[in-house]
Amino acid sequence: MRPSTLPMADGDYLMTPDDVAALLHTSRAAIYKMVERGQCPARVVIRLGRKLYFHRASLVEWLHQNRASSLTGGQ
Repeated sequence: MRPSTLPMADGDYLMTPDDVAALLHTSRAAIYKMVERGQCPARVVIRLGRKLYFHRASLVEWLHQNRASSLTGGQ
């Protein structure tokens, strides 16, 4: 596990905006904009104080759903 992640009781972990940016091949600023615009579902984004984290399993599930939706033309 990378030091920038936070472990969770269910064995999963929380990812930082930098982790998500690396996963999506984009910038940290773009990740913050996505959250600001409401483009990420609430189940993915977790705020702890002023810090922003992403639930890894929910993020991966959401990415797979969006990929499947885009491949089928949103049907």
